[in-house]
Amino acid sequence: MNPLNTQLVGLRADSFRHPLDLEATKALKQIPGIDLIVRNLLGPVAEQVFYVENIASSILVGKDQLPELHNLLLDACQTLDIEAPQLYVRQHPAPNAYTFAMRGKQPFVMLHTSLIDILTPEEIQAVIAHELGHLKCDHSLYLTPVNLLILAAANLPTVGVVIAQTIQAQLLEWIRCAEFTCDRAALLATQNPKVVMSVLMKLAGGSPKLSSQLNLDAFIAQARAYDEISKNELGELVKAARTAQLTHPVPVLRAREIDRWASSKEYQKLLQNHKVGGYNNQVASTGGWRNW
Repeated sequence: MNPLNTQLVGLRADSFRHPLDLEATKALKQIPGIDLIVRNLLGPVAEQVFYVENIASSILVGKDQLPELHNLLLDACQTLDIEAPQLYVRQHPAPNAYTFAMRGKQPFVMLHTSLIDILTPEEIQAVIAHELGHLKCDHSLYLTPVNLLILAAANLPTVGVVIAQTIQAQLLEWIRCAEFTCDRAALLATQNPKVVMSVLMKLAGGSPKLSSQLNLDAFIAQARAYDEISKNELGELVKAARTAQLTHPVPVLRAREIDRWASSKEYQKLLQNHKVGGYNNQVASTGGWRNW
């Protein structure tokens, strides 16, 4: 990471949440008992299960193990003003990254080797920062219990199926909104929209053989063209049907959102309001099980 990036001390999650995420999260907070169920009952068990699995089957990154990745993590944490979680690398053919935490003692970020293979160091840091966004926003607090509600409703006859489908649709919509927020965290950490959009481009169609031939400007133009589909009712319906069952917005839409936010007054004001100066030098705050 560029050492002259602005360190965002005192950065609050709600200051960079995407409006759709903010709205959806407020709705989920109305479900009674979520905090009690997840933090006190499910969280500690899940954390221990994942901890054992990670230690057994992955590489734990640290100052003496894959130190370059470790430094990328620490720099992103300093910029986003969040305490560093554990970082693991796992051999896996599907390019992906994910995170889990319940504001407990063992939050972690996992990177798959196939994802690392197609990214530059700056792009890897953008992925790490995206996952830190899930931790900072405590997204996993709502994912686990709502999934349980879906499972319970699905086991009820007739009406239960309808309820489950309704809840699932709402959950998937919220998850997609949360991804927009975490892409913003990636931008705040790298402070370079082209880095974040390059990651999205490579997720859409990258490979070690193709990476050097990919054209970011052409992909950004493709992302902007995606907006044109919404200018008629049929196009909007097709887009909605395409994304309804996805856990993540399509890469071109995510790139378009970053393209817009990076040029917004809101983004510039956020950097100025939390600016401490060039060099990162301090770590601070929390709390999601999500993938990139």
